[in-house]
Amino acid sequence: MFVAPIFHIARSAKSGDEVIEMKRRKLITLLGGGMLAGNALLATSSFAQGTGRWTIGTPMPSARTEMAVAEMGGRIYVVGGFGGERELEVYDPGTDRWSRGASIPRALHHAAAVGLNDKLYVIGGFVEGWTPTDDVHEYDPASNRWRRLAALPTTRGALAAAALGGKIHAVGGVGWRGRNTPAHEVYDPAANRWTAHAYVPTARDHLAAAAIDGRLYAVGGRIDGNYSRNLASNEAYDPATDRWEQRAQLPTARSGIAAVVLEGRMFVFGGEAPAGTFNQAEAYDARRNGWSSHARMPTARHGLGAAAVAGRIYVISGGPTPGDSASAANEIFVP
Repeated sequence: MFVAPIFHIARSAKSGDEVIEMKRRKLITLLGGGMLAGNALLATSSFAQGTGRWTIGTPMPSARTEMAVAEMGGRIYVVGGFGGERELEVYDPGTDRWSRGASIPRALHHAAAVGLNDKLYVIGGFVEGWTPTDDVHEYDPASNRWRRLAALPTTRGALAAAALGGKIHAVGGVGWRGRNTPAHEVYDPAANRWTAHAYVPTARDHLAAAAIDGRLYAVGGRIDGNYSRNLASNEAYDPATDRWEQRAQLPTARSGIAAVVLEGRMFVFGGEAPAGTFNQAEAYDARRNGWSSHARMPTARHGLGAAAVAGRIYVISGGPTPGDSASAANEIFVP
């Protein structure tokens, strides 16, 4: 069942709400009014709908979409983007300030990023338009340098990746000729080597991945890049058996999403469909195999990123309308 996305526009000005609304208006300015354009469905709703609460952080210096986001060492790294961005933006939640690191060697979009062992790994994506790549880059913040690593065995973009057991799992995506791949490949940083593992049962792209209690979860996505064919799939991989199993489906079928784990739950944000962008925030509890709904995002968007630091989730950038739109949003969720 399709759940119509709701796009937050304003909140009543009471107490501290004026400050939140002023920051949101600054974001609208950065978007050049794009928040009200295209096919976004509009509604007025409180930030506090559902459980949890949102606040607004300092916007990212550049407006982006379809970039890769990961946490490493208590900081959040944003790399790539649909606009050809190469600059590495770095956010410090402790100071609410942004800085820049060395630019990635090659412009890309729809890549996956993972922070592991004090390094940032950027995997796959599209280059020179919509050409899928097998590039894998590692960024070392200590030296502020990038280096190229062993290539991804299956060339693809719009994939998902997550760290599990000291290794990086890359799942799904779009390969050559715009078709989905069920590829599931695991990178060992110590050996600089990829190995193939059991295919993800549902081949798809624009999905998200996260690890909970020793298992990898692949959630949401779409078929062959078509967001009118969004999925609610939620599949769990057990590395001990090299097998996948179906788990409780995502309540709102969507793609172009972000997912992150906090306090043992996988939170899924945003997404897009032909009718508009999503502001849903839904969380999966693996122990009870069930979902819960939470306060909706202040800004509905797709192609966004999410990272957790010190009990808070930072939901960054992404397009407020379907397709080619971008934002500098930095919205902070506390469950």
